[in-house]
Amino acid sequence: MTVAQPEALTFECETGNYHTFCPISCVAWLYQKIEDSFFLVIGTKTCGYFLQNAMGVMIFAEPRYAMAELEEGDISAQLNDFDELKRLCLQIKRDRNPSVIVWIGTCTTEIIKMDLEGLAPKLESEIGIPIVVARANGLDYAFTQGEDTVLAAMATRCPDKASTVEAEKNERNAIQKLLNFGKKKEDVVKEQSEYVDHPPLVLFGSLPDPVVTQLTLELKKHGIQVSGWLPSKRFTELPVLEEGYYVCGVSPFLSRTATTLMRRRKCKLISAPFPIGPDGTRAWIEKICSVFGITPKGLDEREAQIWESVEDYVKLIRGKSVFLMGDNLLEISMARFLVRCGMTVAEVGIPYMDKRYQAAELALLEKTCHEMDVPLPKIVEKPDNYNQLQRIYELKPDLVITGMAHANPLEARGINTKWSVEFTFAQIHGFTNTRDILELVTRPLRRNNSLKDLGWDKLVKA
Repeated sequence: MTVAQPEALTFECETGNYHTFCPISCVAWLYQKIEDSFFLVIGTKTCGYFLQNAMGVMIFAEPRYAMAELEEGDISAQLNDFDELKRLCLQIKRDRNPSVIVWIGTCTTEIIKMDLEGLAPKLESEIGIPIVVARANGLDYAFTQGEDTVLAAMATRCPDKASTVEAEKNERNAIQKLLNFGKKKEDVVKEQSEYVDHPPLVLFGSLPDPVVTQLTLELKKHGIQVSGWLPSKRFTELPVLEEGYYVCGVSPFLSRTATTLMRRRKCKLISAPFPIGPDGTRAWIEKICSVFGITPKGLDEREAQIWESVEDYVKLIRGKSVFLMGDNLLEISMARFLVRCGMTVAEVGIPYMDKRYQAAELALLEKTCHEMDVPLPKIVEKPDNYNQLQRIYELKPDLVITGMAHANPLEARGINTKWSVEFTFAQIHGFTNTRDILELVTRPLRRNNSLKDLGWDKLVKA
């Protein structure tokens, strides 16, 4: 008697192109996260127009970013790049005096072969401000990989232990300062004794401060102390990274950062699913605990409590189908979470697939599909949008998560859509933000239900 082998995930690659939002948009959330930074985007007027539109809501917030616009003279190499960048950086220093200036390279700087990495060290020594170079161009990187290039560049600037003895005496770790705020010294000492003795752990990925605190406290419940986050709130408070330190990512698009931390900083990567949804957050905590030889307590109850609290949303999508076109590299994690919610995932499109960095997430997706008794989705890297649309018309999914370019055409054909970019800017990590993910996923379905109740759906079709 032969036993049928479990079905395995299938991978395809359709085109060589990225059909995503521009990666320079990472400036939108990174300049807010790193409070003492200034981002200088080096590109054409097109890049400037894009940033104005992408971050138009920040117009009254006086954001800490600017455009170094390349004109015809720059592109034809008739002007001196160094002198012009020096003038702009001196102006930034005079007006803002940041702790770090981040140069964001664009498609144009790639095409005309601007040597940003060669110019930065010389200019840094002249003006006395660190200059970090990140290539966030749309030729080589997809939407959220812009953050990946910035964090990979910053990882090389993290101090080592030998150079920060004095800083450690002054409680360099901003995370611990935040958690200990308002507490008595004796209470802090007591809490420190509750931590298990384990090697230093640094988490990487840009998250809003409330989510950073939530995830830090979730690990604290199991005796795990987070030594720092990359990025930190301030460039001057970057976490100490020494050979042998453990690192773990919180987002699936940070493979370049993970590689830099392993190869250049000699850190040990904890390969875990990502803390998106109750199931992912639980698996993330369990994996970190297992690496440190800790038995987690109360995770079953914690996850069950969260699922129970969002049942009103889950019942709206249970039994329905979803198609992910691919935009922000969160697709594998989103697919796994939606399968756990009871949905069937027809296809997962993704701009870039690093199977090593997402190995644990892929394994959890496969396990989840088997446990929920649904077919495994086909994963398509660099999908061809025309072919995808034909498959969508054939499959007729209940929901399509897509980039903004295809949302209106699909809606006009009677297909429910949700912008993938909204999940990028929302707080979706950790146990407590599960409702926020489901709020976004179910919104188009709830809207349609409201239209039916009002009888407007017939009017719209007419």
